[in-house]
Amino acid sequence: MWRGSPPWCIGDGALSDWERSSTARVVTPARPRKLAKVPFVELADGRLQGVVSSGSDIERVYVSSVAAGTYAFACSTNNNRPCGGARGAFCNHIRALINEAVLQYGAARVSRYLRVDVVDGEPSAQTITAGMSGTRPPQGDAKAAAPVFSRFLRHLAYLELAPTTAPLPEMQWFPPTRAVA
Repeated sequence: MWRGSPPWCIGDGALSDWERSSTARVVTPARPRKLAKVPFVELADGRLQGVVSSGSDIERVYVSSVAAGTYAFACSTNNNRPCGGARGAFCNHIRALINEAVLQYGAARVSRYLRVDVVDGEPSAQTITAGMSGTRPPQGDAKAAAPVFSRFLRHLAYLELAPTTAPLPEMQWFPPTRAVA
């Protein structure tokens, strides 16, 4: 057992009673963001990854990712067709993903997670992108696209549910922490 704050809360400041008692930690966005261009962004599995809407086809989305440390990048459609703009450099989908990650998590957290050293001043989406691009990162494998897109679809399914305090069957594996009044 740890003393003080749990390890996943270090450096994030004081938590509300609800956040401390919750089994799933709620992270408020650094700044509000619009979900039309990048509806899903996460720092998970050692990558910045998410879903980015196509600029030309309303029914097409891209699953983009950048690996922490190596900055290996991948971008493909949800049907595993490669992005035409990701040929040896970050495409516009990856740049949009980085911008939205900075809005969602804050530039300092994104640069720490991706292990980007920002030389001058405070990190921003532009300095993080420039820091990674300057290393000439390799094009990565798009195998992560399927699980990322699957998580995105699962999040969308929860948005379609009516608000309720009743338990959701698929969420029953979470241990109960206290009774709801």
